[in-house]
Amino acid sequence: MKGILIIDDEEEIRELLEYNLQKHGFQTFASENGEEGLRVLAENKSQIDLVLLDMMMPIMDGFEVCKTIRANSMYDSLLICFLTARNEDYNQVSALDAGADDYIAKPLKPQVLISRINALIRRNNTHVSASDEKRGITIDREKHIVVKNGEEFHLPKKEFDLLSLLYSKPGVVFKRNTILSVVWGNEIVVGDRTIDVHIRKLREKLGSEHIQTVKGVGYKWIESESNS
Repeated sequence: MKGILIIDDEEEIRELLEYNLQKHGFQTFASENGEEGLRVLAENKSQIDLVLLDMMMPIMDGFEVCKTIRANSMYDSLLICFLTARNEDYNQVSALDAGADDYIAKPLKPQVLISRINALIRRNNTHVSASDEKRGITIDREKHIVVKNGEEFHLPKKEFDLLSLLYSKPGVVFKRNTILSVVWGNEIVVGDRTIDVHIRKLREKLGSEHIQTVKGVGYKWIESESNS
């Protein structure tokens, strides 16, 4: 059962979220401000997979909470989704810059909420078991590390997610639009150049033999000849 921590100073919002999340099989935790939310997270970290975080709250706002979580490597695999007022483009961009994985606009629509949360969790679970040694490179999603020839690499989140996506289906070409949707989210405006830069960084760190460019289409993962 996936656990979700709700941090919002509006009681009605917390109750609405808890009701709908529990209805769809999620375990919920709730806090009314940022400081309390961080305490709840620390006490229940092994049970919480995602934080639903309001932006504007007393004591500690959502941005501070997000930055605090992202500064702690203990929470590397934790998902953060901001709750934002509709049409607040500046705040939505700022939320992503602060380290959030996505945002959902208020007023909240239960079906959209559940759909977006499930999409985030699916994206976060795109990985292959770290015991797959024969492929040369192994990915450990829980520890958020990549191992190649015995050497550990701690990649930034987007590089790690991009690598995990390509690695999940060797030989399959992932189109640029698919990569943007899975790794960056449908509502994040980034250009093709962003993908290219992350691919280049992965090649610099892990070598270029596994990631192949399919011109005009996208990228795919190929196994080394010795492992095929």
